[in-house]
Amino acid sequence: MSLAAALDVSQLPDYAYDWALVDVETSGLIARRDRILSIAVLTFGPDGAQTGEYSTLLNPGCDPGPVHIHGLTAERLSGAPTFEQVAGRIGALLQDRVMVAHNAQFDYDFLAHEFARARLYLPVTQRLCTLALNRRVEPPAADLSLASLAAHYGVPQTSAHDALDDTRVLAGIFRSSLSEAARLDVPLPLVPCPPRQDPQFAPNPPKTPCAYRNPGRPAPGGPLVQGMKIAITGETATSRAELVARAVAAGLNIMSSVSRHTSALVTNDAASGSAKARRAIAEGVAVIDEHTFLKLLGEVRPGTPHENQAPKKTPEATTREATPTTPTSAPAATAAVADVPAPRQPEPKHSAKPFGRRRVLILGGTHEEASAARARVVELGGAAAINLSASVTDVVLFPGGELDRRMPRITALELPIHAHGWLGAPASELADVPAQDGAVTDVLPRGGVIDLSTLPTAGHWHVSASWAQQTNCEIDVVAFVLDEDEQVSNDGDFVFYSAPESPDGATRLLCDGPTEQTIAIDLAALSPAAHRIAIAAAIDGAATFGDIGAVQITLAPGVDAPVAAQATLDAATSERTLLLAEIYRRGSRWRFRAVGQGYDHGLAALVRGYGVDVK
Repeated sequence: MSLAAALDVSQLPDYAYDWALVDVETSGLIARRDRILSIAVLTFGPDGAQTGEYSTLLNPGCDPGPVHIHGLTAERLSGAPTFEQVAGRIGALLQDRVMVAHNAQFDYDFLAHEFARARLYLPVTQRLCTLALNRRVEPPAADLSLASLAAHYGVPQTSAHDALDDTRVLAGIFRSSLSEAARLDVPLPLVPCPPRQDPQFAPNPPKTPCAYRNPGRPAPGGPLVQGMKIAITGETATSRAELVARAVAAGLNIMSSVSRHTSALVTNDAASGSAKARRAIAEGVAVIDEHTFLKLLGEVRPGTPHENQAPKKTPEATTREATPTTPTSAPAATAAVADVPAPRQPEPKHSAKPFGRRRVLILGGTHEEASAARARVVELGGAAAINLSASVTDVVLFPGGELDRRMPRITALELPIHAHGWLGAPASELADVPAQDGAVTDVLPRGGVIDLSTLPTAGHWHVSASWAQQTNCEIDVVAFVLDEDEQVSNDGDFVFYSAPESPDGATRLLCDGPTEQTIAIDLAALSPAAHRIAIAAAIDGAATFGDIGAVQITLAPGVDAPVAAQATLDAATSERTLLLAEIYRRGSRWRFRAVGQGYDHGLAALVRGYGVDVK
């Protein structure tokens, strides 16, 4: 399939690259463990002409995994080459090209691990995900799976889960979505490589979660209690492994760093000046020597197990349900989140509100004016857009909006442009606007809650944050897996750029481009101690969220599934850290809340508030 048949972007510098389109079939979903079974690579030039094609089965040297999905049995693969034998040829096709794939981080991570096993360098410096590109374009497809996009763009698909056929289908989808991006003047979501997940950032083997709540610090001369957080530093007479094993067996929680939530630091040299010792002194953490610690291990008192059931209803619990929780050490938010009754059920398929699920882009005005306008759009039943896409139905212009760089393209697309007074029109004037067929996304206000048990899912959720393209700063999305006491149970429960996956793999950070990042959560894989996953964004630079503008949050039950809920958050002005959303346990149910609570301090203060040490 040739891109040249419909697209030549060689004269469009922002879209003109040499491309390598890739698809892999694998023995499983975990790149650090599973292997590639087959691979196909198609290469194209900026003029759309195909310049190369290669595909092969691969002998993984292991069980091929879900044969019922990919059809690749051990017998079929037994005579195929190993990845090491073909890595050079694959590398030559990838060299000096942008790698393109559907869910590109998945394919890139598998390639990165396979090249690492072969002791070779993966020659990819940029990648592009057609999922991320279509999230920016927003075509009216049923979902963003390869099959649905192929049907939408009219690309024939003959053999799903065949690497070569999938890559040819990908070429047709990429041709059409790239053409749409150029039509809409949408910046391409190019991701620099290596990404946040590569061999050097591979998660450590998960430690056994501590079964007990943290009771705090021991009284002077008092006993240790199960659940206490213990850190160890310096040389010890007993091997570190044995010391840790004995502490874990006694029900203590061994931490790799010291924070304000640490119960005690074990060291034979409190004056060593180590980072842990300095932090323990600064935080007033109890310091005990090895001999005392070993003695205390023989008489550890019973602790309080983590709660898995709904707590008894109290006035305090009711208040906590109505407003999002925050780290106790964090300064008060500059704007409180309004109480929203819970649970909030999804709205009917056809909204009765006058906007009928229109998607409205606000341009110009002050931060406060634009924020209020987006809130009004949601109140009227519509969705507030933050970028120009194929789904935008209307544009509202405030003073200064006519200078927006998107205005020429909006005019060329002949989108309806309204003065800001249009949002204040009586409902009767807007009642003739029909609801869009198939509009099932629940549009949440700031503080809105949705019960996940009302949605069809296997427990895998993707919470994505997106924003307008920035030139003077970067935005990092992070996640904290918290227990009943609003603390991380271990340092691995803080997921961020340099540690993009929790040790148990239940929480992962996915990077889909410079304007979008995703936290993927497997609820079934979470530790019993996990009661809330807090998702935040922080600005790396001098800018504030008032400069950034609105941040859009979406909730979907899978990487390419339809969006189940969305919210547009832009209440922040001078803040540099923004608590975006949370998934939290309420008895046996999980719920999602759009938060939008900002802090003037940076990420480090938020991290420390949740019990993580920042060096």
